Order: sequence, then C-alpha cells, then structure tokens
Amino acid sequence: MKRFLSAALCCLVASGMFDAGAQVLTEANSEVVYNETIEAGLVVCGGGLSGVCAAVSAARHGVKVVLVQDRPVLGGNASSEMRMGIVGVKSDQVQETGILEEMQLRNFYYNPLQRYTLWDDVIYSTVVSEPNIRLLLNTSVEDVVMDGDRIAAVKAWNTNAYTRYLIKGTLFADCTGDGILRLSGAKFRRGREASEEFGESYVTDGGDPKTMGNSILLQLRETDENHPFKAPDWAYHFTDADFDYDKPKSTVPGIKFNYKKPYPKDNNYWWIEFGGTFDTIKDANDIQLELKKIAYGVWEYMKNHPDGRCANYDLDWIGSLPGKRESTRYVGPHILTQDDVMSGGHFEDVVAYGGWTLDNHDPEAFFKRGIISIEYKAPEYFGIPYDCLYSVNVPNLMFAGRDISCSHMAFSATRVMATCALLGQAVGTAASVALDHGVSPAEVRKSYIGELQDKLEDDDCLLPYRWRKVSELTMKARTDESNEPLRNGRDRVWDGEDNGVWVAPGDESVCYTWKKPVEISGARFIFDSDLKVRSKRMRKFEATTYRVEIPGMMTKSYRIEARVKGEWKTVFSEEDNYLRLRKISFEPVKADALRIVVTSTWGAPQAHIFAFDVL
Repeated sequence: MKRFLSAALCCLVASGMFDAGAQVLTEANSEVVYNETIEAGLVVCGGGLSGVCAAVSAARHGVKVVLVQDRPVLGGNASSEMRMGIVGVKSDQVQETGILEEMQLRNFYYNPLQRYTLWDDVIYSTVVSEPNIRLLLNTSVEDVVMDGDRIAAVKAWNTNAYTRYLIKGTLFADCTGDGILRLSGAKFRRGREASEEFGESYVTDGGDPKTMGNSILLQLRETDENHPFKAPDWAYHFTDADFDYDKPKSTVPGIKFNYKKPYPKDNNYWWIEFGGTFDTIKDANDIQLELKKIAYGVWEYMKNHPDGRCANYDLDWIGSLPGKRESTRYVGPHILTQDDVMSGGHFEDVVAYGGWTLDNHDPEAFFKRGIISIEYKAPEYFGIPYDCLYSVNVPNLMFAGRDISCSHMAFSATRVMATCALLGQAVGTAASVALDHGVSPAEVRKSYIGELQDKLEDDDCLLPYRWRKVSELTMKARTDESNEPLRNGRDRVWDGEDNGVWVAPGDESVCYTWKKPVEISGARFIFDSDLKVRSKRMRKFEATTYRVEIPGMMTKSYRIEARVKGEWKTVFSEEDNYLRLRKISFEPVKADALRIVVTSTWGAPQAHIFAFDVL
C-alpha cells in the first residue's frame, strides 16, 4: 500500500502545487472551467470490470492508456455503489482467472472481512499501480471527434475538477455498457430480436425495443433483536396479495423458472427489477425512483411479516444507484447467437468464454405476476470470438462488457461480470497487438489472431478448445517424470487430471536441467489458488467478524535458484506472494539448471503448482 500512496503523491506533486508567493485567485487572474488535452494509444471508456481489465491488460503490454469512469469508484455493478455479486461459469474447472482472479486474491489479502468499500480500493489499486494508465474518475464522455470514419478523440467533463478533457487516441474501447461511443455512428442494436432472425428457439417474444430491467439491491445483517421497519411515505406498501400467484416449476430438464422471493435466505434481491419496458438509458432517473419505492416496500413487507421471516435481520444497506442489465449492443463482424452459445462456441478466433445460463428476464420484471426470468442451461463453457469485440463500421472502435456484438438471447448469457472481465482483458490485449503492429482491430483478426490468443493464455486466460504453449526453454529441459504436468499447458485441474505437482516447503524442489548452459532471464509460475473457492467473490450479506483466508495450498514464500558453474545461486525470492500468476524477471544468467524452492504455504502441508516455465 505504501507504493500506491507514494505513486499518488508523486502524481499530485507533478500536477503542480501552488508556487510560493502565489496571489489570491479572483475572476481577473483565474479560470472557472479548465481545459486539458490528453493523448494515449488506447482510450477506455467505462470503469466496470470490463473497462478495468481492458485498461490494465493493455497497460501491462506497454500501451499508454486513459481510463474514463463517470463514477467516483471503479467496478461498476460489482462496486460498493451497486454490490451485485460477480458470477460467470458454473463449473469449478473453468472458473475465470486472469486479471479478475488477481483482483479477487488481492481482495483476500487486503480485505479479509470483505468490506465493499475496501473492495473498491482493491480494484483502484490494481489500476493506479500501472504507470501506463491515466485514470479519470467522475468524468463523463460527452461527445466524439471524428476523422473520417475513425474516432480521433472523445470530449469529456469532470464534475469534481471542473475540467473539460479532449482525449485523443489511436484506439478506443467502449466498456460503458450503454455504448456512449455510438456517437461515432457505429452500428448498434437495442431490444429483442424476433425468433426468426437468427432461428433462436428460446425466443418467445421479440421484435421490439424492450430489454431486461435494472435492479436496486439490499444487504441484510443478522441481529439478536427484532425491530419493526417503517418505509418512507413515498414507497410502495405490499401485502401477501402482491406475491400470491401460482409458481409452477419447469418440467423440462435444463430449464428453470424464477420468481420473486421475499425471504432472507441466500438472497441478494436481484428480482427488485424494473425498467425493461422503458428506455434504461434515457429514463434512468425515473427508473431509479421506481426501484427505490419497490425496494423499501419489499423490505417493509418482509421485515414486518407476521411469520417472522426477517425477525433476526436488519437492513444494513440499500442501493442508491441501480445496477443495469441491458441497454445497447454494438454490431461487429459476428453477432453471437443462441445457437453459438448452445453449441459451445467453437470459433477459430476465440478470445474469451462464458458459462452462465441463457438467463432471460421478462421486461415487466417485478410487476409481472408469474415467471420473471427463465434460465436455459448452457454448456459448461462456450467460446466467444474476437469478431464480436470490434465495430463493423468504425475501424478503431472496440468494445467489451454488456455492449458486445450479440443477439438479445445470447446476451442473456454473456452479460454477467466474470465473463465481462474476460472480454475486457481480451480487448485490452488485442489493442496492444494492434498498436504493436500498427494495424486496425480488424487486421489483428486477419493476421495476428494467433499472437493475441498466445498472449491471453500466457496471462492466465483459459481459451476453450486449446491449451497454452509452453516456452521453448522449458520444453528442452530435462526433469523428473513427476514434474511433467508442469509443462503440459493445462494450468488447472481438468476432467479429473491434477495437472500439477505438490511440493513440501523446504524439503523438495522442482528442477529443470539442460545438457549445456542456457541463458535464463525469468520464470513464469501458476500457483494453485483453488478455483473451487467461490467466496473469493463478495458476499450477499454484510459480514461482521468472519475472515476469509488465502487458499492454504498457495505458495507464500519461495526462491528461484540457478546452477551456475556447479554452484546454486539465488536469482529471485519472494516472501509474501498471494497471486496465482507470477511472471518474474531477473538479471540474465548462463545456467545448466533452474529450480524453485518453496519455503512456506498459506497453511497447507504442501504447495500445489500448475506451471513452471523458464524464460
């Protein structure tokens, strides 16, 4: 944390403090509104998980990035402002990793009580620790400047700093969800396609502008006392009659019906949803007020119910800013459809994946007396192609998150935040490839898609139907047969295969040797962060004293040793590791052997390691 504070102080000093002896400011010698021009290789609009992952991945690959976020915190629907739980794939073995897993592990380390405001700052720390990122919070994009069919710059306004920004860029990524960069003339869609357009059998209603609605969430706290609750006069007041209707279960395997659930157990109140029959962008303020009326009324009904269902709960927090599910989707070279999802998404240009159900919410939402969402079971994972992530008609526009190129029905499975984080990392990495080669996003697809996929896998992103390439030095080395799983490119448990090695701290090491000395300048490790642990994602209930712990088999401290002229030499050591992916650089050495010696774990008798690559 000291490093983050020091970096922030340096930025403050560099931005210019008042000179000694400066005059009192008046209308004659000062400005009211300031103007600033910024230039970057990539301009990312939107600071939810997709925007954060796009900005961080691009920055780590050497791109100068400006990240524009219209809120005071990062994280979007996952932030303390909305507190929507991060969900994605259902299966343990395909849990999302990459930058998302890094932030979740950082949250375990710095925020073991899982407080939402600290989670905000874990995301913030991940961004501000990257020197290539210029972060603009409280800043809204207002317009775009075009150069022919390309975006040349965005215009933005910072409400706190009274500053107008002109942000010039080579590439632009819209991760806002609402698609503000449609101001460029980029093709887009909003609403539900008719079933015949893409042959989508799950579509029952369509061909209209209706969408899924927004939600305001509640968080409860368990208590030893029972106090009644009085909702504001302007809130709705509900009775049993408002929740009294038939609730049949689906009789078709793989299909689930969801209803309003006015009970406290395992509930984050996603069904306090409204706005799908309105314009979720233009009517946002009216939708917000309506959701407040509903939320307070629901809690009053539950808390004061004579059956005592909430006698031991108090309302700990109620959202002010609704979490948005759906508004606008851009059009890319490929529009993902229901069939793409259900067939597993076997794409040559796969760069991300999902695994959530096709979870289609009724636009009437809370005021629907009956089924308010239908979930259709999807495959364990389905690939999402790069062709869904860049504009079909604006050559330097990319997008990630809720606004990718897909049908409404496919969107119902890709919209969840863990999937959005993977899409963001893919877009940020793609931007780095495009800028490295001086080409457009479309040309990345044509000529450099393999390079993009290799970079994503090297950054610990699983890509369906393929495995990571292991470094050449690693494959040329000799090692014990028991270590072979470390170089099979499968950096997780898969179909019952362990794909790793167990190492006792201090007593054992994993070693590679070569017949002749080779030049070594680094190593790459994947330490087992236990993808079965779902508590890495923030809780539905506000906790009090229960602390989460970093998975016990994670490697905490270790050293890397090279054998140089018959002597073992420590070339790197780390005492307090909490990350799954570690890419380590050190001064190049000529050595005929390299080994990792684990000196401690986070509590387990042995450390579990999935990958050890020599660089």
